[in-house]
Amino acid sequence: MTALLTATTVRRPTWVRPQPVVAFHDARDPRADGSAPGHDHQTKARVAAGLAALLGWDYVGELRELDRGEAPVYLVPRETLTLAEARRLGVHGPTQVFGGVVPQAFVATKTITHCAAPHATVPLGWSSAFGRAVQQAVLPGRSCFSVADARRAALRLLRRGGVRLKDPGGVGGLGQWVLHDAGELDRVLASMDPQAVARHGLVVEINLHDVTTMSVGQVCVGAWQASYYGTQRLTRNRDGQEVYGGSDLVVVRGGFDTLLRRELPSAVRLGIEQALAYHRAAEACFPGFFASRANYDVAQGLDDAGRWRSGVLEQSWRIGGASGAELAALQAFQADPALRLVHASTHEVHGGAEVPSGALVLYDGVDAELGRLTKYAFAQTHVDN
Repeated sequence: MTALLTATTVRRPTWVRPQPVVAFHDARDPRADGSAPGHDHQTKARVAAGLAALLGWDYVGELRELDRGEAPVYLVPRETLTLAEARRLGVHGPTQVFGGVVPQAFVATKTITHCAAPHATVPLGWSSAFGRAVQQAVLPGRSCFSVADARRAALRLLRRGGVRLKDPGGVGGLGQWVLHDAGELDRVLASMDPQAVARHGLVVEINLHDVTTMSVGQVCVGAWQASYYGTQRLTRNRDGQEVYGGSDLVVVRGGFDTLLRRELPSAVRLGIEQALAYHRAAEACFPGFFASRANYDVAQGLDDAGRWRSGVLEQSWRIGGASGAELAALQAFQADPALRLVHASTHEVHGGAEVPSGALVLYDGVDAELGRLTKYAFAQTHVDN
């Protein structure tokens, strides 16, 4: 007897790629000693949560707390990632990260801004081509990886006037010394650990006064791209030191080319062009480099001879002090597809402050090191386009 086979439609389950989730990543683990995370950690985690809302994806907190499973992760790291770290974390391109990836850790520091002295000891992966490519976009200076090299470079620059010596690990204006003679130079260098200098380097640069520090940057998050220029504000912390107090940005929808098509003051245009030259040199000279968030500090002021100068001081290929304003601008562009330009700002108020209505609160509390601190961002959309 032959069985009668009836054809039936077999429904196969369709595999749907899980929606990405957004995670913050702080490799330093601020709670390793049992203390609460500080203001910087909490601020950046707050921006990461805002980016998740912008993208329409779930924010899952910190990466180490996440069972990644099959869901792809959009990562917001506190620091610029090296290629090795990026691969370990599953980051292979700019659409997977808010920040940047560099081939070696030193590439993310101030040390790449200047050439090293001929025949000086430099880190593995150093690019002399980068230093040459950006010479017209930066201030006169040297990067040094020994105390002796730093002294020689500083003495040469002191013939022109005041010199600024920088620790590449310093942030917010800290870790810097303005020197006027060999005696001051020797006293500062004598306080330094030669092995730390060999590992991390020092930057020696001419000093400017009557300075305006421009911020020039670009962010690409999901479907949104925005570019901007602006200025930084200084404030005083509870110890009376001048530190970063916030940024005021003019943000356009689109890339640097959109920014440069605007009618701009000549000094602003020069600063943007210098930042763009720095960015393009990094892409050309450091294999594996990419960034979805790039910010460049450009100093403009007078040297001791009275000559006006402009130059990129450093880069930031990671979430930074202006990222609250970047987020506020992207949120405004998302809310109004016809909007082409916004004014966005961040504010850091030591001692605390009342937050304006409609502002994005990034931190409001008592930091273990800085005391009472309020940080917020704001976007103004009613501006002349």
